[in-house]
Amino acid sequence: MTWAGVAFGALPVVSTLLGGWLGLRLAHRLAAAIALTGGVVVAIALFDVLPEAVDAVGDAHRVGSLVGAGFVFFFVVERALVLHHRDEPGQARAHAHVGAAGAAALSAHSFVDGLGIGLAFGLDFATGVLVLTAVLAHDFADGMNTVNFVLSQSNDRVAARRWLVVDALAPFAGALVGSAVSISDTTLGSVLAVYAGLFLYMGATDLLPEAHSHPSRGRVALTLAGFGAMYVITRLATS
Repeated sequence: MTWAGVAFGALPVVSTLLGGWLGLRLAHRLAAAIALTGGVVVAIALFDVLPEAVDAVGDAHRVGSLVGAGFVFFFVVERALVLHHRDEPGQARAHAHVGAAGAAALSAHSFVDGLGIGLAFGLDFATGVLVLTAVLAHDFADGMNTVNFVLSQSNDRVAARRWLVVDALAPFAGALVGSAVSISDTTLGSVLAVYAGLFLYMGATDLLPEAHSHPSRGRVALTLAGFGAMYVITRLATS
């Protein structure tokens, strides 16, 4: 087991909790927070997860197919949960399941983040630090997004905190697994490609439409800020 991967794998727990705390503090201005995180989620998919998947798999066409599969999968899951109640107040409870599905997907992504930390430190320390830097930034956004997904669908702060804890622990669990076992780059890249599809769907159909349901230059600026910030971070982390 690579103990450096385990030790540093605990840091994203703190990063995720900080992001979730910020999301809870901004609950009274949820649309603004969602505008920011919508840009973050799409940027993560385009500038980090997708390029990593292409590099790992080595087949752009296969990666494209997996991204499409992830997009369609979450579309089907969400439609199965909300098909008969969208804009129906009496059926609003089902929205909680949609928020939970989004939170679960983000938690699974956080697990993959932690897995990447464990595997990277198994290669060499410098690579491990580089991956850790990117994961800390990503998981801060993931913590905020996890809270926002749940609150935007159900406004259940207890459930939001519960999912935040799950999301915070996920990267540490992933780091434990990544430090103890070895998986091929192709397999890891395939998983990342599927999650790129999930994040593109979340950003394009859940977060951004909700954030921009009413005209607001401020929300546009927040979306662009989140998008631009993640572009800069991912470029610095890979330079």
